[in-house]
Amino acid sequence: MTKKQDKNMKSNFRKRFLQVFWGLFAAGLVAVVLVFAGIAWGWFGYMPPIAELQNPKNKYATEVFSSDMVSLGSYYKKENRVGVQYADISPYMINALVATEDARFYSHSGIDAKAFIRALLTLGKKGGGSTITQQLSKQLYSPTAGSTIERLMQKPNEWVIAAQLEQLYSKDEIITMYLNQFDFLYNAVGIKSAAKVYFNTTPANLKLEQAAMLVGMCKNPSYYNPRRHPERALNRRNTVLNQMEKYGYITEAECDSVKALPLELQYRSVDHKQGLAPYFREYLRGVLTAKEPRESDYPEWNKAQYPIDKEQWDTNPLYGFCNKNRKPDGSKYDLYNDGLKIYTTIDSRMQEYAEEAVSEHMQELQKSFFREKQNKSYAPFAKILTQEEIDGIMKRSMRQTERYRLLKKAGKTQKEIEEIFNTPIEMQVFTYDGLKDTTLSPMDSIRWQKYFLRCGFMSMDPHSGHVKAYVGGPDFSNFQYDMVNMGKRQVGSTVKPYLYTLAMSEGMWPCDKVLKQKITLKDANGNDWSPRNANKQHIGDSVTLQWGLQNSDNWISAYLMSQFTPEQLVRLMRSFGIEGQLDPVVSLCLGPCEVSVREMVDAYTTFPNKGIRVEPLYVTRIEDANGNLLATFSPKTHEVIDETTSYKMIYMMRSVIDHGTGVRVRYKYKVNAPMGGKTGTTNNNSDGWFMCYTPSLVSGCWVGGEDRAVHFDRMAEGQGASMALPIAAKYLRKVFDDPSLGYSEQEQFDVPEEFDPNAGCR
Repeated sequence: MTKKQDKNMKSNFRKRFLQVFWGLFAAGLVAVVLVFAGIAWGWFGYMPPIAELQNPKNKYATEVFSSDMVSLGSYYKKENRVGVQYADISPYMINALVATEDARFYSHSGIDAKAFIRALLTLGKKGGGSTITQQLSKQLYSPTAGSTIERLMQKPNEWVIAAQLEQLYSKDEIITMYLNQFDFLYNAVGIKSAAKVYFNTTPANLKLEQAAMLVGMCKNPSYYNPRRHPERALNRRNTVLNQMEKYGYITEAECDSVKALPLELQYRSVDHKQGLAPYFREYLRGVLTAKEPRESDYPEWNKAQYPIDKEQWDTNPLYGFCNKNRKPDGSKYDLYNDGLKIYTTIDSRMQEYAEEAVSEHMQELQKSFFREKQNKSYAPFAKILTQEEIDGIMKRSMRQTERYRLLKKAGKTQKEIEEIFNTPIEMQVFTYDGLKDTTLSPMDSIRWQKYFLRCGFMSMDPHSGHVKAYVGGPDFSNFQYDMVNMGKRQVGSTVKPYLYTLAMSEGMWPCDKVLKQKITLKDANGNDWSPRNANKQHIGDSVTLQWGLQNSDNWISAYLMSQFTPEQLVRLMRSFGIEGQLDPVVSLCLGPCEVSVREMVDAYTTFPNKGIRVEPLYVTRIEDANGNLLATFSPKTHEVIDETTSYKMIYMMRSVIDHGTGVRVRYKYKVNAPMGGKTGTTNNNSDGWFMCYTPSLVSGCWVGGEDRAVHFDRMAEGQGASMALPIAAKYLRKVFDDPSLGYSEQEQFDVPEEFDPNAGCR
């Protein structure tokens, strides 16, 4: 072969090679274009429609706010994601994210070709190639990949979606969506939850070192988990700070000084059982998600609740809000995914004072209860019970447990179940010093739980109806039954103001005198009924009605009952808002009826509010995730008595606090505000009550055992003045000591100066 032929062959080879190369390149380019076009048109993989890209279906938790704009908590099922606006995110967070995850974020259009090629050539050793927009695309639309191949298949779709997102949203909006979507572990989904969980702060108030730590987690939250791997998290935080210094977001001096700081967390787990007002939040959740009542759904023992719930559905716009209202697309509101914002009437400071008062008093009261029951074979029950009665209570309690239900479902016989319940096992039990590891039989653990006294406390503004504080029990994690709204107990002598109101409204006056003597009435069956009376003072003397209420004298109450019919008292109590069973019997004047704390507080608003009862208001407004107003709420009012009657009752009920059964409010707890109130104690000290009101607050408290058979044996510690009064008094003392709340001990009741409580006796 000649040199010329060889040269021609090489030339022809180069031409063919170039033709093939460029042909393949063009074909590949066309194929890539077709693939990406196919992705964009939805031929390959999932491509969300433009409408979905314009409005991604973000699932946000519903937030609950106090009246002073403190977040009380949130409602969610899987992810505690709470949305936040760009303006409410610390610039440190924005700058750290860009410097670390996507330095050319503000100059590319969703895909950073330079970063992609670098990642490809270095196999990711010098950083990944995904932009913030691509990562957002992954968060929004890529399910968790089961393999590397599957993950590689997702990448092209994410590129196309990222390019679409860049066309639809500004850079600020993309960063905001990214930070709202990212899962920082421990139910801290989104930057707002993360700031709260790790640092107990808000996104706007994140410090430089805090923002750097959170951005460091974005690379791999599990690997850089600051709780499990603090050294890794610290090193990663410092890497983020170096990146911020490299790209000019902070100075070298700032970088060095902050890197020297330790990794300091203020970790708070996200749990609906924790935080402020857990009983209130749980009650509110039930109200918001309530369904339209159907009588067939109510068991026979609870049929009386149906008309109450039905009236709430028909007249209360908050009751069943999520099921009664519709979104623009016609669907119902989802409390757990729609990101609603619920603004309540609870004041976070007053709620905290109420919870402190409950905790302080209940722990001391519990110590007294343990001391009384120590080494008693019948404990925690009362000594008046027989062993047969105690066994009956314990067996009923056993049958009410989840363990019993599951064993029954598994086909165990009653004998087998009882053997299991009496076999010791390792477990944790509640104490006020924390959960305690021990070995007990399930039966003994039931008995241990019964040792702990329960309580309910609520405080509200009698004029606006705003509920300021709500504590349904001593510890929500362990005693979740709400004794403000769910529980109803006998009210004892706190019913007497209703009876005296009936007398005052029928023309009697506080100064009217009655002979104090034993009295016998006929009940509906014609049988004699004579109340017992612990007060031995002034027997055979004439005493005023004021003195009778002040000292909670049962004989005076029976005398007043003789002047009216039980039906009259029932009608008046209904107008006071008492909903449950009220039997029209003469003994009603001593409070055998079962009423909730909420009903009692609601009823007592009548006295300081000139005879107008104001129903409790829990929520002022609800907004959607975008801040659009969905609903506002206002209190319902009812005229119960005339103003003059209310003035008479204020006068008499003030004497209860100043000189009667509620006087320890003054001498022990040093609450000096003008105040009316009433103590209450039921038979055998089973229930202790205290109701009180100042010109601007009505508060009520109940304390007792889970079972009525669990109570103090001694009256000194079992009466309402000992069990319930201290909680209300401690709470009021804390409220008055906080000037930021605006409550003053100098505020007076709105009673005309010319009102004379003795006018009718002259």
